[in-house]
Amino acid sequence: MELANRTEASEFFLKGFSGYPAIERLLFPLCLAMYLVTLLGNAAIIAVSVLDVRLHTPMYFFLGNLSILDICYTSTFVPLMLVHLLSAWKTISFIGCAIQMCLSLATGSTECLLLAIMAYDRYLAICQPLRYPVLMSHRLCVLLAGAAWALCLLKSVSETVIAMRLPFCGQHVVSHFTCEILAVLKLACGDTSISEDFLLVGAILLLPVPLTFICLSYTLILATILRVPSAAGRRKAFSTCSAHLAVVLLFYGTVIFMYMKPKSKEARISDEVFTVLYAVVTPMLNPVIYSLRNKEVKEAASKVWGRRRTSK
Repeated sequence: MELANRTEASEFFLKGFSGYPAIERLLFPLCLAMYLVTLLGNAAIIAVSVLDVRLHTPMYFFLGNLSILDICYTSTFVPLMLVHLLSAWKTISFIGCAIQMCLSLATGSTECLLLAIMAYDRYLAICQPLRYPVLMSHRLCVLLAGAAWALCLLKSVSETVIAMRLPFCGQHVVSHFTCEILAVLKLACGDTSISEDFLLVGAILLLPVPLTFICLSYTLILATILRVPSAAGRRKAFSTCSAHLAVVLLFYGTVIFMYMKPKSKEARISDEVFTVLYAVVTPMLNPVIYSLRNKEVKEAASKVWGRRRTSK
């Protein structure tokens, strides 16, 4: 009977919010607006980091990478999700599903490593200020960022290939708004233990390990800041890492909440709505946080904007 139910998957149906047209009509303008803000905000951060010579530093090099990541992450699923919110035909091809799964995994994983690298950069800048230009050279910045992108892409390709090589049963209805790997694995007829083991190892390496490294970095940073004799000096030292700390709390706070909250036996529509908002809101807020919490970014943006208005 199991063999009879096995079919060659040529496409998947992304269930999303099917059956809830009112929620779809509400989410479409909301997600569209947040996606546009994400694109514009992160593109502005990238442009300012490139155009203003004063921002050609390791901190803003990594911030530019973070902005590229946020644009890539949201672009892997938001455009198709917006189409599906307006359409009754919510299918995605097998290849399209695999590509979306791989890119979502890669960009999400890379952000975990990049936030840890940025914490290390702040540690060197505050705790080793005299040696910072030597320790965090441009060559090392490129090497760290490139290694994060390459390793996470390799990990994600491996996880995707293992998952998508499994046989799938039934109607190929994915109970999610994207080709999320755990939702796709629920449709598999074969043994998913190898895929689940890969995901578990990857989750351990890319969630608790970087978070522990970030906590250690900020513990050392805090100890250094508290030894600064003047209050003005302490405020200046803390202001250089406050934006990054806010992004870390936002990213890991929402991840921990999503995956540590009690699981109900039946999927609730409120959980799906929160998942959508979490996936779209976090990348949108990153450039807002850096713009509001960082005086250099605001000054550079004003300078670039003023230069463009003058040239006209």
